[in-house]
Amino acid sequence: MTRGSPHRSGRRRRRGFLRSLLRASDGSAAVEFGMVALPFILMVFAILELGIVFVTDSVLENATIETGRLVRTGQASAQSMTAATFKTSLCGRMSIFSADCASRATVDVRVIPQFATTPPDPMSGGTFNNGVLTYSNGVPGDLILVRVWYRQPLLTTFLGQGLSRMNDGAAMLTATTAFRNEPA
Repeated sequence: MTRGSPHRSGRRRRRGFLRSLLRASDGSAAVEFGMVALPFILMVFAILELGIVFVTDSVLENATIETGRLVRTGQASAQSMTAATFKTSLCGRMSIFSADCASRATVDVRVIPQFATTPPDPMSGGTFNNGVLTYSNGVPGDLILVRVWYRQPLLTTFLGQGLSRMNDGAAMLTATTAFRNEPA
């Protein structure tokens, strides 16, 4: 074959085309971003959701302590407070989370014989059992245990796997306070 043969020039063109494809980096940033974008966005959403969980937990803890103070000072007994009115008072203290608090919060206020008492766990078995919950304001001098559960739905799947004890993937945030009722 001679130098100008069509077979040889066709091979050169193919090699030149392949080299130019391998050297070209015009779309490489877009391809690399496409590979990294989904995990990055999921991680950002997980961080934001975890932040919301922490803020909700902090607000729930403060609302539980403040509402439990009504029982501690005897104001709950003076107002004939029930579990429903305690929950309404608690939800009123949940600031930005008060709108859906009534449907997400569950309360348990009970008299306990000593601080080392272990009350029944309503979350055993992956479902929430309202049957073990009670409400009692007690009398002056009683030891009182106030527990509040708040169902926080989770959108990020791998966060739900790490935080949830419930079968439905929601996180149950818990706030607890124990105290002795003040004397009359």
